[in-house]
Amino acid sequence: MVLTAKENYLRTLDGEIPEYTPSWYTPYIAGIREELLTPASLPDGKPFITSLGVEYVGSKELNYGAMPAPGKVVIDDILKWHDQLKIRDVTGRDWEGYYKKESEKIDRKNLCVAVDGGDYFLTLVALMGFENTMLALYEEPEEVKALLTEISNFYLMVTKKQMEYLKPDLYILMDDDSAYRRPFFSLEIYRDIFKPFHKKHCELALEHGCHVLRHDCGRSEQFIDDWLEIGVCSWNPAQTSNDCAGIKKKYGDRLTLEGCWDSLIVPNMSDDELIAYLDEYCATFLPGGRFVFSANTGRMVMATKDDPDPQMDLIRKYYEENVRDWYKKHA
Repeated sequence: MVLTAKENYLRTLDGEIPEYTPSWYTPYIAGIREELLTPASLPDGKPFITSLGVEYVGSKELNYGAMPAPGKVVIDDILKWHDQLKIRDVTGRDWEGYYKKESEKIDRKNLCVAVDGGDYFLTLVALMGFENTMLALYEEPEEVKALLTEISNFYLMVTKKQMEYLKPDLYILMDDDSAYRRPFFSLEIYRDIFKPFHKKHCELALEHGCHVLRHDCGRSEQFIDDWLEIGVCSWNPAQTSNDCAGIKKKYGDRLTLEGCWDSLIVPNMSDDELIAYLDEYCATFLPGGRFVFSANTGRMVMATKDDPDPQMDLIRKYYEENVRDWYKKHA
C-alpha cells in the first residue's frame, strides 16, 4: 500500500521509518490563513493591520515576507503598554464560517492542515521595535510578562477556535528568536519569559491531537531540550549555523529535522560539487528516519521557462533517483 503524502509525513513525525522520504517540494502541508494573527507574507504595496494594531508590509526585495512597517511603533514605552495596546474586538465573528471557507478546498486525505502562532518575541519586536524590546526584556521583565499575558489571552482564544472548528493536524510554533550565529537572548530569559507562553500553545494543540512543529531560524539549538519538554516533535529550518550533525546524533530518535541544508553556498557550486554536497547531506541525515529532505537553491520564486533554475532541476533529479526510495533500499 502506498501511503499518501500526509500519512507518510505523519509517520516521519511519529519517529517511524517512512515509506518514502518526504521532501519540501512534494506537498504534504496546507496552511490556513488567519487574518487575526501575524501574516507570513504580503503582496508588494498592500499593507495589513493586525489585531494588535501593527502595520505589516511586503516587498519583492524581501521575497514578499511580511515585515512591520518601518518607523511605526505601537508601544513606545513598556510602562505605558496598558494605554497603548489596543486589541481588536472580535465579538460576533463567524468562526465556523471563516474556517470552513478557508479550508473547504483542501484535500485533507493527502495534505495535513496546519495552523501557526505563538510568535511572542516577534510580536514584541513588531509592537515596540527591536531595540526597545531588548531593553524591556532586561529592564522591565515583569511588565513584559504582563503585556504578553494580555496578548496571550487573545492568541490562545484564536487557537482554541481553530482547534474547535478547523481540527488541524499540525500546530506550528513560530517565533524566530535567534540571529544566524547566536540567539537574541539567553536561555534563562527564554525559560522565564517566553517558554511558559509557548507551553500553553503546545498543551492546547496536543490536547486536540495535533503534532507540534517548531519553526525557528538561526542558531537556536540551545532551546531544543525545552522544545522537547513542551511537546515539539519537529524543527525547521534547522539552519547549518547549528551543529546539525551533532543534533541528529543526540536527538535523532526524538526530533524530526526539516532542513540542515545550506542554500547560501549552492549558487557558487559546480554540478559535481553540488552532487558531492548532496551525497554528504543524505549520508548524514537519512539514516534512522525523522528527516525531511530539504535541499534547495535558496530561490523563493519558482523557476520558469524564461527564468530557469538548473541547479534545482539537478536536486530534484537527485531526489528521485537516490533519495525518495532510500528507506526501501536500506531496510
